[in-house]
Amino acid sequence: QCVTVNSSVFIMLFVCVVDGALLLAASSLSGRCWQGSVWVYSDPKLAPSEGFCKAGVQTEAGVTDARWISERSLLLASDAGSVELWELAEDERLLMNRFTRLEHDDVVTGVSVSAGGRLAVSCSVDCRIKVWDLNQETVTSSYNAHSQPVSGVSCSPVDESLFLSCAQDGRLLLWDRRKPKPASRLDVVSPSCSPTAVAWHPHQSSTIAYGDELGRVTLRDLQTSDGVRTINAHSRRVSRLTFSSDSSPLLASISDDCSVAVVTEELREMRDLTSCPSRLDVVSPSCSPTAVAWHPHQSSTIAYGTASFPTMHCSVP
Repeated sequence: QCVTVNSSVFIMLFVCVVDGALLLAASSLSGRCWQGSVWVYSDPKLAPSEGFCKAGVQTEAGVTDARWISERSLLLASDAGSVELWELAEDERLLMNRFTRLEHDDVVTGVSVSAGGRLAVSCSVDCRIKVWDLNQETVTSSYNAHSQPVSGVSCSPVDESLFLSCAQDGRLLLWDRRKPKPASRLDVVSPSCSPTAVAWHPHQSSTIAYGDELGRVTLRDLQTSDGVRTINAHSRRVSRLTFSSDSSPLLASISDDCSVAVVTEELREMRDLTSCPSRLDVVSPSCSPTAVAWHPHQSSTIAYGTASFPTMHCSVP
């Protein structure tokens, strides 16, 4: 059974599995109760039509981020400070809650799942980062290295001990949980300009991308001091970044300037991060996109969502 969407914030992403299912999460910010909902579609292009939803559920709080753990389980972040794990059951026609843990003292701004899906990392407006053991359904570590709200986290695609975080204190941190002092600060393009979104390259373990308050997108190689490329992709804050999953991935970014930008680069030498990204105009010029996703099997197909238009699909030129 699916639920009706009555919302003003949408988070969506494709799961990289055979069926290429779409997860659409929403938050209702009108009315006395700020609830949320989660929808799963076998065919992403049929979203957000209620009749084609194969499973859906209403959540007790607004959904601020969502990640697939496997083809049957997903992790949600809420504006109430909780992290939730849901699983598809009964031939994937029902979403069942496996656990809900209220461990943050404010809005959870992001979640990321580690390589292998055993661990996850969450971040919050409460300035804290928490590492979760999903099998044990508990928090294993809690960090307070940032002095301002944490904007995002991203786990390494190959090493479950490594992850990145960025915050409004202007710091971009690389974490290694095996070390006595796990956090090390990474240099950013402008120390006075806070990084606002971060993503780890899906195939290159030493390559990361981050966006900042001025709308710039930077690609960096962690192993070299000069492996940095920056472009002015947007005119305002970058809110999310995501790589496509193919062997030569594209990097998509969304921004408060109501646009979606796509950049290409040569992964081996990082030379072709062009200064003129392909820009995709959002239908409503006053409505910023809230989510962006790549189709796992069609590398040139991108989908993004806004408050007025939950899902829009287009081909990148």
